[in-house]
Amino acid sequence: MAGDKRSTTFTFLAEPGDVNFGGKVHGGAVMKWIDQVSYACASGWSRRYCVTVYVGGIRFFKPIQIGHEVKLEAKIIYTGSSSMHISVDVFSAPLWEDKYVKNTHCVIIFVALDQDGNKVDVPKWKPEKEEDIALEQYAIRLMERRKLIEDEMLPFMEK
Repeated sequence: MAGDKRSTTFTFLAEPGDVNFGGKVHGGAVMKWIDQVSYACASGWSRRYCVTVYVGGIRFFKPIQIGHEVKLEAKIIYTGSSSMHISVDVFSAPLWEDKYVKNTHCVIIFVALDQDGNKVDVPKWKPEKEEDIALEQYAIRLMERRKLIEDEMLPFMEK
């Protein structure tokens, strides 16, 4: 049923192919994982093909070590008519430990499309728990700030 899959979690090992010149997981690999888990979340929610339209405020807190277990948690925090705002948190831990460290956080926005590439409506997410209401308000505040950033960037985007 559409709209019944609000969250998605990926868990896997950070592999040697993900390493950067400093010996940690490359930021580009983390961004790819974020896009993948959030695509799965958006498509699961909308039951449609979805595309990324915005990735905002990606913040790398701590590096991820090669060989550590990586867990990405994506969840819908706001829905527009065709858009889904998804909060993504990235955690990691050595395999022999149960305590994960938060490595990265961001909000990514997807839009659902039909077979012709046109935007289509998605099921509305309605927060009920206090934590979810706070997350929706967070998404709304980020939208307001994004508008200011887009206005500032506009002269440089038109060139």
